Amino acid sequence: MRFLILHESPGRIRLRADGERMSTQQADLLENWLLKQRDIKQVSVHESTLSVTVHYEMDRDALCRMLAGFSYENAASEVEFPSHSSRAMNREYEEKIVFLILSHYAKRLFLPVPFRHVICAIQSMPRIIHGLKTLLQRRMTVDVLDGAAIGASLLTGDFSTAASVRFLLRIGETLEEWTHKRSVDNLARSMALQVEQVWRLNGSTQEAVRVSDILPNDLIVVHTGNVLPFDGIIESGDVMINQASLTGESVPAAKFPGTAVYAGSVVEEGNCVIRVTGTVGENRYDRIVRMIEDTERLKSSVESRASNLADRLVPWCFGLSAFTWLLTGNVTRAVSVLMVDFSCALKLSMPLSVLSAMSEAGHHQITVKGGKFMEQLSEADTVIFDKTGTLTHACPTVVRIEAFHGEKADEMLRIAACLEEHFPHSVANAVVRAAKEQGLDHNEMHSEVEYVIAHGIATTIDGKRAVIGSAHFVFEDEGVRILPEDMTRFNELTNSLSWLYLSIGGILSAAIGISDPLRPEAAETIEALHENGLKKAVMLTGDNQNTAEAIAMQLGLDEFLAEVLPEDKADYISREQGEGRSVVMIGDGINDTPALSLADVGIAIGSGAMIAREIADITIAAEDLRELVYLKQLSNRLMKRIHNNYRFVIGFNGSLIFLGLLGLLSPAASALLHNTSTVLLSMHSMTELMGEKKPIQGTA
Repeated sequence: MRFLILHESPGRIRLRADGERMSTQQADLLENWLLKQRDIKQVSVHESTLSVTVHYEMDRDALCRMLAGFSYENAASEVEFPSHSSRAMNREYEEKIVFLILSHYAKRLFLPVPFRHVICAIQSMPRIIHGLKTLLQRRMTVDVLDGAAIGASLLTGDFSTAASVRFLLRIGETLEEWTHKRSVDNLARSMALQVEQVWRLNGSTQEAVRVSDILPNDLIVVHTGNVLPFDGIIESGDVMINQASLTGESVPAAKFPGTAVYAGSVVEEGNCVIRVTGTVGENRYDRIVRMIEDTERLKSSVESRASNLADRLVPWCFGLSAFTWLLTGNVTRAVSVLMVDFSCALKLSMPLSVLSAMSEAGHHQITVKGGKFMEQLSEADTVIFDKTGTLTHACPTVVRIEAFHGEKADEMLRIAACLEEHFPHSVANAVVRAAKEQGLDHNEMHSEVEYVIAHGIATTIDGKRAVIGSAHFVFEDEGVRILPEDMTRFNELTNSLSWLYLSIGGILSAAIGISDPLRPEAAETIEALHENGLKKAVMLTGDNQNTAEAIAMQLGLDEFLAEVLPEDKADYISREQGEGRSVVMIGDGINDTPALSLADVGIAIGSGAMIAREIADITIAAEDLRELVYLKQLSNRLMKRIHNNYRFVIGFNGSLIFLGLLGLLSPAASALLHNTSTVLLSMHSMTELMGEKKPIQGTA
């Protein structure tokens, strides 16, 4: 396929695809195919203009060659075609809006006045009847006000105003429905699975394969902390499953052999073998959508307050209208008051503001699972950091291997990698990566592995118990011995590295030194968070007291706790909340999940464990802690915009009511000004809060 280069700058290129038109399916296919390619960071495809914008980190000539070789036929065989297209949904609603506008003005231009009046009366009856039914149910809602406003216009012979009000209400309802579906769709996609490989059981051995190679009835092994990429039936193993992303309930459920489990669930405890019954993520999207539709837990309280306030203002509108009629005897003035409906602006601008903020966060690789969490983040006063993989560099590195008990360093690293590859975490990834860099093959050589949260891993190799983990786990819990001839070298291990200890048969076999430097932006981030409203910054770490104290002083933290376990982190958050603080927890590992669940806002670093990303309310994919500052400022600005919208809606519409009461505005003018302000406010609510530049310091 041919592409014409329209504009380019370093790392960004904008092209026009060859051809006369591009379908929404082809646009989805091209976008998904490009995103699957290595070193492609961001893609935007506009099918209406055939425009393609690509942000990349690869060689420019290599990108051009790759694009030149693209074809829809080949791409369809390489990437999974989306079963739910947001692009198609957007096109559907765009066409609905255009049809409503064209049909409304076509009737005005081409139909005789008597016909327009008859059509207006017929089309208005459903709203009038619905308003009457609502009133008979003793509910005074915006539907009653809308029906009364249209009915009053018809009774006074003002068919033009009745038609305009009905038209603008339909536009508002369509926009609100579109906004809701986009919000649900974006959220469901943000919770989509990002699993690339699984462990398939082949006889008695496990082999790592791509998820696309798995077929129904295959047996896969899922370890503690991993996500189920398929629907299936448990063949063996008792496990605790977290189904928060499917049911909204974060309390783990016990699952046994013969029990059905579903894609997207996370194994919190135990290991299991699953017989696959469905393809990747099959029906997961629909289940998530149903979960979101059935619960208000993701809606921010300001959105709920906006909806409730609109209904509470209805009796006042009727009261003012009746008062105006009694005072003046002028039906036109009374109807002018009825024309002003607070609901459209309140109910539409609030969710649009939240959706726009969530979308803006998404452009910076920040996934927010609901407007509720942005509101809570703006109100938070305490931020708690895990250390490893969060405050420290995202990519810990193995820098030293000390072999004991006559073992060879390469062999010990190979065994360590074989164990650690089952449990993705920043430190485990470092071990696996070191073995790969040294060309060490680490095929399965052990029995079933057991992960002990925040401690280590245990298994059996050649009939001997093998463990790898922290000093507390290896020496205290497991009672591993150090041979006398190894004691001197063991005591000389430097305190400047973090150490993983490997034991086979109860004897210390190796110590693996991990260099885990602090992120260079960590101190700047904490300072900026302080300046943006977070009063207290805390670090919780399993390190010893001296190391933790040195890091806390270096970063300017307000408080720290050393040598903590996962339950200690959760207990600390509970105490902070008990003292009236609103807590944000930031972590990346399996051991952070209890704290992430308990915090008012749980934020996971994208490079961390899958279970942390699934449980967290917000996920930051970028490898830069300063994105936290951006997110905090974005949340602050969102709440500022929402409160400004409140003041504008109440003030402007209140003025329209007052002018109508004085007889200075006709019903048609009131309806026009009210609905015009609603459209303009909604358009303003969709504008960017932060723009391209990401401020780091100073208050938002």
